[in-house]
Amino acid sequence: MIVSVSRRTDIPAFYSEWFFNRIKEGFVYVINPFNRKQISKVELTPKTVDLFVFWTKDAEPMLKRLDELKEFNYYFQFTITSYRNDIEKAIRRKSDIIKTFKKLSKIIGKEKVIWRYDPILLNEFYTKEYHYKWFEKFCIELSGYTEKCIISFLDLYSKTKRNTKNLGLKEIDKNDMCDIAEKFAGIALKYNIKLETCSEEIDFSKFGIKKGKCIDDELISRIIKCPIKVKKDDTQREVCGCVKSIDIGEYNTCKHNCLYCYANFNYDTVEKNYLMHDSKSSILALHLIGDEKITIRDMKSIKCEVNQLKFKEL
Repeated sequence: MIVSVSRRTDIPAFYSEWFFNRIKEGFVYVINPFNRKQISKVELTPKTVDLFVFWTKDAEPMLKRLDELKEFNYYFQFTITSYRNDIEKAIRRKSDIIKTFKKLSKIIGKEKVIWRYDPILLNEFYTKEYHYKWFEKFCIELSGYTEKCIISFLDLYSKTKRNTKNLGLKEIDKNDMCDIAEKFAGIALKYNIKLETCSEEIDFSKFGIKKGKCIDDELISRIIKCPIKVKKDDTQREVCGCVKSIDIGEYNTCKHNCLYCYANFNYDTVEKNYLMHDSKSSILALHLIGDEKITIRDMKSIKCEVNQLKFKEL
């Protein structure tokens, strides 16, 4: 099974000690975000986990402990944008984040560190020209340290509108999207970085940009060196191309406090949950109170059985 760590929060940046403790214990409890009484027990062993996908804006806390993952396969989705602390409230200096990205790439290989420049938003300060300038600066820095960059445009959900109401955001229309996609494609090509989109309906194939899969079966097969069989994730939006995975994070726990965040609904709740966090707990932030139903999650391998048999015969 593929395990996502995590779309809901930045576990590498804020909860890496907890994660490594869960690896040692061999399991984690994951609360259903829509029903706190439903708990899944997810086994985290080399036998049950085909691959981890890590999502982060700062992998620095994990770098010295990657040897603890030597029995596992994994790759990183690593976000670096050009926003300042008016939008990304608690991110370290981008120059330091880039150093971390490069160190990670040198340790695990550039094919396993996917750069994300998303979400793209526009206002009077963060103009298209602003993005062009900084995207190229980042391409110069990251060329040779990644093979791919994933882009997306901000979706203004109700909570996102509320958190960004003072930013004077400009609605991004299809013309804006095409302008940005075409310009980014030209820049990325110069630095040998492949561009893909995340959960975008619009087709940018004429610019050489394909619809991406952040949890990507082709990349996973390449990393684990085995053909795999896994369905599209039907719990994600229709335009999302990701294949099925289990996410072990919790909403309202990410301390980056980015105004565009889809996973934090209330920053007071984030602070409360963070204070509740215990790195030795079997669950990320919330505590079990005894009335929950715990179900062991089915962790069927995505590796093709026919090929497994052939490998055994060899």
